[in-house]
Amino acid sequence: MREKILVVDDEPRVVRLVTEVLQAVGYKVVAAANANTALEMFALEQPDLALLDVMLGGGPDGYSICRRIREFSDVPVIMLTAKALESDILCGFDAGADDYLTKPFSAKELIARVRAVLRRAQRPEEVVSTTMRCGDLEIDFARHIVKVRGEKVSLTRTEYGLLRELALHPNKILLHRDLLTAVWGPEYRDDVDYLRAYVRYLRRKLEPDPANPKYIVTESGLGYMLACPEEGKDVPE
Repeated sequence: MREKILVVDDEPRVVRLVTEVLQAVGYKVVAAANANTALEMFALEQPDLALLDVMLGGGPDGYSICRRIREFSDVPVIMLTAKALESDILCGFDAGADDYLTKPFSAKELIARVRAVLRRAQRPEEVVSTTMRCGDLEIDFARHIVKVRGEKVSLTRTEYGLLRELALHPNKILLHRDLLTAVWGPEYRDDVDYLRAYVRYLRRKLEPDPANPKYIVTESGLGYMLACPEEGKDVPE
């Protein structure tokens, strides 16, 4: 069965172009022009992925729609934005988006991002039936639960995927390209700025002092490492 994609944008020209591109490679497409219609279409059509424009006229913006979707669904969401500022990207992450595309974008880029996000959402995860403790950080791999000092931390699927990849290789430097390929896919292997933005956002949720991280440590020019004390170890369930 072909995957179904919901496109939410108040510019008919954009909707038409995106629809033509996606249908040309075999996707089903449904469209909405505002927040109310978008949520109704999402519930009725049950898409496999949503493309949400950030700026929608006459109502809630794309971030608000994404937050509402996250209240009842983990279907992947790609934000469409006319801005490439880190603050806008972080707003998308905060709302629960899985990825973003900056306008104007090419048909090739759109298709690559859609395929990559769908592949990540459908990719079976290697079962790890342990709980890892790293200082005050605790990761329950089996249940996808992360706690800091005993308090549960809410992470998006992608945030958890990034933390999981680092946690499976504690105290080991993971190169930028290896992290990007493992978590997002080979299409992202050179997008270091994207990784940096995600790491900064993840630190806000996990670190006591995000400006001076003690868990997710930067190895300048190389990559990142989850730094754990010697007593940190995997504990069998």
